[in-house]
Amino acid sequence: MISYAGRRLLSVLGVLIAVAAITFVIFYVLPSDPAAAACGKSCSTERLAAIRAHMGLDQPLWRQFTDFVTGIFTGRTMGSGQYTLHCHFPCLGYSYENSQDVWDLMMDRLPVSASLAVGAAAIWLVLGLSAGVVAALRKDTLTDRALMVGSVAAASLPVYFTSMMLIYGVIRIAGLLPYPSYVSFGDDPLHWASNLLLPWLALAVLYAAMYARQSRSSMIETMAEPYIRTARAKGLPYRTVVVKHGLRAGMTPILTLFGMDLGGLLAGAVITESLFGLPGVGRLFYGALSSGDQPVILGVTLLAATFIVLANLAVDLLYAVVDPRVRY
Repeated sequence: MISYAGRRLLSVLGVLIAVAAITFVIFYVLPSDPAAAACGKSCSTERLAAIRAHMGLDQPLWRQFTDFVTGIFTGRTMGSGQYTLHCHFPCLGYSYENSQDVWDLMMDRLPVSASLAVGAAAIWLVLGLSAGVVAALRKDTLTDRALMVGSVAAASLPVYFTSMMLIYGVIRIAGLLPYPSYVSFGDDPLHWASNLLLPWLALAVLYAAMYARQSRSSMIETMAEPYIRTARAKGLPYRTVVVKHGLRAGMTPILTLFGMDLGGLLAGAVITESLFGLPGVGRLFYGALSSGDQPVILGVTLLAATFIVLANLAVDLLYAVVDPRVRY
């Protein structure tokens, strides 16, 4: 297991380097010039050249990429003369918009995105699995049909539509909750939860619907396995058969899906954060895309890729815990 985890960690580095290279190439072929945008309209040729040198844009693409990758692990010095800046480890460069360290920008906003992702994941996992298991155990009954029709309807609702309906119905009409404004969990846990409840629900509705359908099909397939019939023939209680033997074995595809979804959301939910005004990584990424802020875009892309590949690694290691058959 240790050897397997080591090999997967090495593959993680390869994936991240490939993601960084692809993103670099995409920005290299784009016609925009960050130095010209930073310099302004009435910019002299000498000033533009100085800014390009400070940003490192006067170097060949391979040199820019090499400096970026090595800077992540060792830090690097940017610019020259009186404009010299030392970027500490892990160095992802400085924002073209406000000259702030990209790593610090992301770490300041990561708690918001993490709070949004983890809270929504807990809700959709409980609701989705519960609905899927109940529908599978009551296959072809009215309960099964009602739950699946509800899941299809919920899965058809875009996140922005659900968010707008929650804002309009719960905040503007009913006045049950204030408009969300992020508060740190350590400062006021109750205020933290009340401000994130609507964003959690907006995300959980869509994901819970997908998890309900996936868990239903997985449980139906698992409950038809020979070892399930053997367990029931031995006289084990029905609840033990369902939970210990059926649900654990049927969780493997759910774990894969959960790892991908949670890993992606940890790097920011762009639409949800923007609609609810949450200062998370997703909103930072949207602003960087609008302004062409390459270091921020590249940093958030690498952060998202890191979360996804690490989540997949954790899921692979958990397979043996959830499904005993994997150990053999």
